[in-house]
Amino acid sequence: MVQIGYVMLAEQAGPRQLVDHAMHAEDVGFDFSMTSDQASPRLRAQGHSPYAWSVLGAVAQATTEIPLMTFATCPTMRYHPAVVAQKAATLQILSEGRFRLGLGPGENLNEHIVGDWPSAADVRLEMLGEAAGIIRELFRGEHVSRRGGHFTVDSAKLWDLPDQPPPIGFAVSDERSCGLAGRLADFMIAVRPERSLTESFERAGGSGKPRVGQLVVCYDTDREAAVRRAHEQFRWFGMGGKAKAELVNPDSFEAATRFVRPEDVAEAIPCGDDPEAVVDAVRGFVSAGFTEVALVQIGGRAQHDFLTWAEEKLLSELHTLGGGAVAA
Repeated sequence: MVQIGYVMLAEQAGPRQLVDHAMHAEDVGFDFSMTSDQASPRLRAQGHSPYAWSVLGAVAQATTEIPLMTFATCPTMRYHPAVVAQKAATLQILSEGRFRLGLGPGENLNEHIVGDWPSAADVRLEMLGEAAGIIRELFRGEHVSRRGGHFTVDSAKLWDLPDQPPPIGFAVSDERSCGLAGRLADFMIAVRPERSLTESFERAGGSGKPRVGQLVVCYDTDREAAVRRAHEQFRWFGMGGKAKAELVNPDSFEAATRFVRPEDVAEAIPCGDDPEAVVDAVRGFVSAGFTEVALVQIGGRAQHDFLTWAEEKLLSELHTLGGGAVAA
């Protein structure tokens, strides 16, 4: 059956609340969890952006079984890949083997804070591939020294290594990124239920590897309230990946989405309390070849109501969907 995950979206809740949400998600039966890793929210209405790795360390201690994952850490600008390797190895130990490292090429919104943003997408993918190679070398316990095309590493070594290194996944959005993920990653992650993505990943070497989707929903017993909240906090969601990657701060996102209407958002995001709407959306990912789907509930103060609803009305239906999930 398809594995159903829960997303701790750090842009819409504070660190203590995120830990509390993760504990509740484990209690109600979600199969895994994701954590966003950003320096800034996209819209001011979201209102938060705590440091994801501190949150993950706390979640690893507050939970006992639910697997953890980042989506998606950029190991090229804000974080040097050697630092990402150390953080991921430590978290794998703290969580007793429950962690997967989801990586991506990043967005200007988060990465510009430490320097010039590489605007060329092919350069960002080159950086991601090189960074993943450094991380894997360090996961093997080696002393790593190299001067590559983008990164310098001078005799780095991880002194605390888990029994098994965390699997590494890549966020994908097109054939080029799918090709890189198929060659270098243990799993892929995407936000669009498109079979072309899973097929490109498989052709490039990803056959038999997990394919993780992410679905945004907005639960509320008042559908109009759900639509308003989705529009307030997630009206950027329908933007193309290239445009979204280039915007620099919440003001940029506000300007870029000023003409998006609530009805436009409602067409793209399941809103309200109809379980079948979410089941249909997840079914779209399964039909496209995804083996896991993580749900993002919009609104930091709406998480516990959503999690209770998921336990009572949603998860049992979702778990009947065939996904053919495979382990990383």
